[in-house]
Amino acid sequence: MDKQLERILRQVQKPGRYVGGEWNAVRKDWHDAAIRMAFAFPDVYEVGMSHLGLQILYGIVNGRDDALLERVFAPWPDMEKQMRQAGLPLFSLESRRPVRDFDIVGFTLQYELTYTNILNMLDLAGIPLRAAERAGGGYPLVVAGGPCAFNPEPLADFIDAFVIGEGEEVLHELLDAYLAMRRRGAERREMLLHLAGIEGIYVPVFYRVEYNGKGMVQSVVPVEEGVPRQVRKRTVADLDGAFFPTRPLVPVINPVHDRAMLEVQRGCTRGCRFCQAGMIYRPVREKEPNTLLRQAGEILRSTGWNELSLSSLSTTDYSQVRPLIQELTAQYSPLGINVSLPSLRVDAFSVGLAREVQKVRRSSLTFAPEAGTQRLRDVINKGVTESDLLEAVAAAFAGGWQAVKLYFMIGLPTETDDDLAGIADLARRVLDVGRSQFGAGRRLKVTVSASSFVPKPHTPFQWEPQDTLDELRRKQAYLRRRLRGRGLVFNWHDPESSFLEAVLSRGDRRLAAAIESAWRRGCRFDGWSELFAPAKWREAFAACGIDPGAYAYRRYAYEDTLPWDHISAGVSKEYLVREHRRAMRGQTTPDCREGRCPGCGLCTMLEVKPRLVGGGKIAPVQDML
Repeated sequence: MDKQLERILRQVQKPGRYVGGEWNAVRKDWHDAAIRMAFAFPDVYEVGMSHLGLQILYGIVNGRDDALLERVFAPWPDMEKQMRQAGLPLFSLESRRPVRDFDIVGFTLQYELTYTNILNMLDLAGIPLRAAERAGGGYPLVVAGGPCAFNPEPLADFIDAFVIGEGEEVLHELLDAYLAMRRRGAERREMLLHLAGIEGIYVPVFYRVEYNGKGMVQSVVPVEEGVPRQVRKRTVADLDGAFFPTRPLVPVINPVHDRAMLEVQRGCTRGCRFCQAGMIYRPVREKEPNTLLRQAGEILRSTGWNELSLSSLSTTDYSQVRPLIQELTAQYSPLGINVSLPSLRVDAFSVGLAREVQKVRRSSLTFAPEAGTQRLRDVINKGVTESDLLEAVAAAFAGGWQAVKLYFMIGLPTETDDDLAGIADLARRVLDVGRSQFGAGRRLKVTVSASSFVPKPHTPFQWEPQDTLDELRRKQAYLRRRLRGRGLVFNWHDPESSFLEAVLSRGDRRLAAAIESAWRRGCRFDGWSELFAPAKWREAFAACGIDPGAYAYRRYAYEDTLPWDHISAGVSKEYLVREHRRAMRGQTTPDCREGRCPGCGLCTMLEVKPRLVGGGKIAPVQDML
């Protein structure tokens, strides 16, 4: 394969995507491993290598004496063309073994618009697309996990088993069960039935979907004894003691995020009603500051990165964020190493932190007010006011920043044109704050980015429809007219890709035919604007007799069975109903970190409590590099 691959790589863009050999890569002896797993990321190398989950699972599996894990990414169309012409199968980076030779192929589901890439990778590997077609022939077990697995149904026909929730512990259980069943000589169905008994693993073949007269899902019920009626997510109770990679892979070409990542906490309880991550990753679990300082030193020493990103859904909510940042910057700023915060709250406190960490290199600041009026911010439970934002940007401009980015979402439930006008008005007020600081002669830039609301499973807005394509386009045009002028930049998201995301996000098993049909029509990398082909998707839906609008535009009733009701994120449906009703009344719900439990039900159901590290002093760690 090596000579053939060498010839092919001369003819493609970015051959570094396919060569491996990274610093800290693990190359194990194939024959010494009792179980071999391929981690399949259904996007390009640069995106996948920016994913912290890959680094965690890579270290977990390769830390076992009896297992190996190698990586494979989706080949860009130029590489796919060369591979198909040469008859070269999809291969792993570490050993360049065909993916077909592995025992398990594990896909991560980060984004619905990668689904056609999953089919393409299976086909390139010579693995039948449909799980039912892999019953014989010794094919690898195809598993999948990640946030999109919380509605696994659109991919249920293609995946043997889904891992619901966090993988650090359940992955070991899956590997151990696979080895035990293989030693017994178990057939594939017996093995899958055994896996279905592990908490957090969903095996679609053991569930039957029933539809009502309106064509909606009526029930999803087990068809085998011992299979759970509802699959509960897995949650790591002690994040501080969980495995974390301190010798991460260092990419050979520039990834999307070229920096070391340090996960300071997991989970968020701010309760934004559109945010799926804030629901499925509960509860909040913080790491001890000294654990973080030790891990930071080990990561920087083993990689050579000159930037350390403090990673979480809301890093500035970490209870010890200021002393942690002070200690990190004291140690590493003199060495030219920058500490960065990927997410900022809309407040002056966050700007103060940004000023502290960006002493080495200063980047732009991004805030996410999400909505243009206080009424709509209360509907979505954003928990920030206009004065919060204006104080934050005033602190930013006073700190020397001349460019800020504002993220908004259009198409939110109950939105009116007054809310859209509020986006433009707020952007101009931000610009005015900057001009009052610097004077009219300074070149300031306020960038407004507007994404389109996509109703997501397991959120209070899961019952809400998406705005129609025509309405989203009208709202974008409205904002374009109002956001003209010196110092203002307006960016917006393609509404057709948001529509497809909503369809796949809210879909059921009947969408499998459309996904396969779209793939056969040439759909690949649907999340990339230069490759997204909405006309092919429309043809695929029509050929399968599916109305995609019935998924994106449907308003569900509380009593309806949702396609994902058999998957539990730990947050009760009663809580989501209550939050949806509060949203429609414009009522906010406080963060449970403030001491008042909103009754989401997660702590009781999962028996996992929030973990905050408290107010103890940080003991400095010396000689980290």
